[in-house]
Amino acid sequence: MNETTFDHVKNLVLANVVPFAWTILGALALWIIGGWVINAIKNLSQRAMVARGLDPTLIQYIESAVGILLRILLVIAVLSLFGVQTASFAALIAAVGVAIGMAWSGLLANFAAGVFLILLRPIRVGDFITAAGVTGTVREIGMFATVLDTPDNVRTTVGNNKILGDNITNFTTNDFRRVDLTAQLAHSVDPQQAIALLKARLAQIPNVVSNPAPDVEILEFNAAGTKLVVRPYCHNNDYWQVYFDTNKAIAEVGTVNAWPIPAPHQVLRQPEPLRPVADGDVKAA
Repeated sequence: MNETTFDHVKNLVLANVVPFAWTILGALALWIIGGWVINAIKNLSQRAMVARGLDPTLIQYIESAVGILLRILLVIAVLSLFGVQTASFAALIAAVGVAIGMAWSGLLANFAAGVFLILLRPIRVGDFITAAGVTGTVREIGMFATVLDTPDNVRTTVGNNKILGDNITNFTTNDFRRVDLTAQLAHSVDPQQAIALLKARLAQIPNVVSNPAPDVEILEFNAAGTKLVVRPYCHNNDYWQVYFDTNKAIAEVGTVNAWPIPAPHQVLRQPEPLRPVADGDVKAA
């Protein structure tokens, strides 16, 4: 190799290879340092949100969103070192985002609904609710779905968008819940005496709250006698225990006081025989 060829190769290397090598090293350094900065920002934001007492699921949402956004910006910065036009790259990302959004519209809707469930907090983990046709205890509010355990201990996963788009009945939010039952009395039972006896017995049932006091009132009069409405109040966690104990209390009070079994009573009246019309009655008329 003569001196002219060597100088040509040397100039070629200095003009192309060395700058490209420095670009690669700069890109690697930018990627490493940028990743470290992104992790530091995520850790700082997480600590700040934990210090403010934000919901853990909401913290996870925000942390994931911040991390993805910063990674996209870092990729654009790295590509710009290689001379890639970031404007066209951003347009490409926007187009891809639109395509993904159209293809994953249902999934993104569940994600957005999950964010609103965390922000608005109509439900919390541990609440007993009815939503999207499912009744159960909330076990987890995830990024895309909510997990519930039904009363018969069946785990059910429901999309967040269905829960947020439907009526939500939360049985746990209020301090107490009403138990609705009835007691049918026979005709011979004094309803006022029965009301007093049942109120006294309901107050003895465990987990029945004293404020508001249990309600026992006349609901209707029917063919069997007097029907009473029996309404004790309790916390939702004690609902079924109070429900069954109230039924037992109604039966117990009836047995102790020898109330007869209520049965429909019908009175049959014999129709009067037709009296023949006399001629004098016709003329008088």
